[in-house]
Amino acid sequence: MSDYILEMNQISKEFTGVKALSNVNFKVKRGEIHCLVGENGAGKSTLMKVLSGVYPFGTYTGDIVFNGEVQRFNKINDSVEVGIAIIYQELALFPDLSVYENIFAGNEIQNGGILDWNKAIVEAKKMLNKVRLKVNPETLIKDLGVGKQQLVEIAKALSKEVKLLILDEPTAALNEDDSENLLELLRELKKEGITCIMISHKLKEVISISDKATVIRDGETICTLDGSRGEITEANIIKNMVGREIEDIYPKRPKKELGETILELSNWTAYDPKLGRNVATNVNLHVKKGEIVGIAGLMGSGRTELALSIFGNAASYKIQGDLFLEGQPATLKHTSAAIKARIAYVTEDRKGDGLFLLQDIKSNISIGNLKAISSNGVVNENEEIIIARGYKESLGIKTPSLQQLVGNLSGGNQQKVSLGKWLFVGPKLLILDEPTRGIDVGAKFEIYSVMNELINKGMSIIMISSELGEVLGMSDRVYVMAEGEMKGELSSEEANQENIMQLATQ
Repeated sequence: MSDYILEMNQISKEFTGVKALSNVNFKVKRGEIHCLVGENGAGKSTLMKVLSGVYPFGTYTGDIVFNGEVQRFNKINDSVEVGIAIIYQELALFPDLSVYENIFAGNEIQNGGILDWNKAIVEAKKMLNKVRLKVNPETLIKDLGVGKQQLVEIAKALSKEVKLLILDEPTAALNEDDSENLLELLRELKKEGITCIMISHKLKEVISISDKATVIRDGETICTLDGSRGEITEANIIKNMVGREIEDIYPKRPKKELGETILELSNWTAYDPKLGRNVATNVNLHVKKGEIVGIAGLMGSGRTELALSIFGNAASYKIQGDLFLEGQPATLKHTSAAIKARIAYVTEDRKGDGLFLLQDIKSNISIGNLKAISSNGVVNENEEIIIARGYKESLGIKTPSLQQLVGNLSGGNQQKVSLGKWLFVGPKLLILDEPTRGIDVGAKFEIYSVMNELINKGMSIIMISSELGEVLGMSDRVYVMAEGEMKGELSSEEANQENIMQLATQ
């Protein structure tokens, strides 16, 4: 039997004249953890969809050899039957069904043609023990956090006797504890002989867990790096991903004297009637002209809730305390009032809340400020195109056309469109919530460069991020939140991972 459980040979795939994959070769040895890395749009997910049967045989060229046999998958179930399971970043679970019902969905246990739910519960407990998830199998999926839902997906795959487990950005929405728990589980599954392919933009995770890492760029295989030879390093991965060396992923900007205070919060409290508790309590914060203020904290610390309360109280919290804009007291009861006051908020959920995925790029960019390009309620389409083209060039949005649907763009380019939409409003204060979540290192560098340009032009930025490296690399000052309270403020000289984590866990 071959050492390789999977060989994908000369795989090519086109979409309406655009070549997504060009003669890709990808080999995975039995029992290894093999990471697949590359920029957004490089072809990683497309390659895995070819492998799993989402793109059926005949829609691509080349051969898939699994367990020594050439495969011709016409649908996902074909790949499942031979032992391949894929878990996407957007989890495919039924929120209103129980854990055990989700684990055996489509693979129900029967006894004499009748569904045997009692046995399903017993077997579900075994699968949950394998993934170290201590929950009642009868718990509804919607009552679990994202990290636990991810483990249910893996339990579901294990119930089908998976031989090759594929995970697409499995830790993108997880906090550090849940991420490390998932990586440790993958190491345990490796010991049991399960092979794993993981797509990830988090290079530290790739370096930590992978036996080998294959880099794809512009739909082509660039190289396969071997961890046992010390080849899987951050510098090596970045150079092969982007085709050039990036010495410092966080571009430097010269220190300069800051301007007046743009925003100040005094004893700011936001009460959520739905939860029946404060999501922010007695917060004191200020932001000066021309600075980036980072807000760090663990998931659930209240960072996003604080941002929403500032941005016209988009979540309808009950607010107490004072907000000052350029030294003047202000009351922002609606998002429209915040926009008029030249505050913009780029949401962490660009697909769910930030963009209209079924509309084109120019429509998404113009939507936040249609009055600027309208007369008597009619949009000037030529002006709309000119505006969109300007942001396409200044933000480096990679697209063949401004008529391209935003849903068809890579994550990095979607984030740039979202940023362009809010820059068109002309803000003085820009709130960025997880600005680089789920995007590759090259696109991150471009986003950071744009942030520096905006700061140099006198804009102010509040950046919420779960990546400590990002907070430390880009912020002039750092606030740390925990349980809705501001636990501390650190200068750039005082800020380091130890100090931030100490405050975040108080």
